[in-house]
Amino acid sequence: MTNAGRPSSYLAEYADQAKKLCALGATDAELADFFQVDVRTIYRWKHEHEEFCQALIVGKDALDERVERSLYQRAVGYSFNSEKIFHYQGTITRAETIEHVPPDAGAAMSWLKNRKGDKWRDKQDHEHTGSVTINVNKP
Repeated sequence: MTNAGRPSSYLAEYADQAKKLCALGATDAELADFFQVDVRTIYRWKHEHEEFCQALIVGKDALDERVERSLYQRAVGYSFNSEKIFHYQGTITRAETIEHVPPDAGAAMSWLKNRKGDKWRDKQDHEHTGSVTINVNKP
């Protein structure tokens, strides 16, 4: 039995390229644009080529981990080395400083809702036990 239809345009080196693009934040639609194919072709390649599928997973996981670290740092606050430049009476002076970014309550809540959703989510489930008696007065 022969395969009908046109041959696949997939090349083995696409997996490595896709991994790098995903690590930079590329979506499936952007991958399709890069490879000059329809987004449905990206979906098919993920299904038909295990190395391509795994490359996308690894690339996107790396980006997710970077965002997680950034959200965590924003939630707890952080310090970083910086340089201030002053101009006074025709003289430019550079001064090394340490900048501090205070913790952000919104980032902390986002972190907690995602990491400990059962305890921090907005909607909490409450279970009621016991019996309820309803009196209906009929005229």
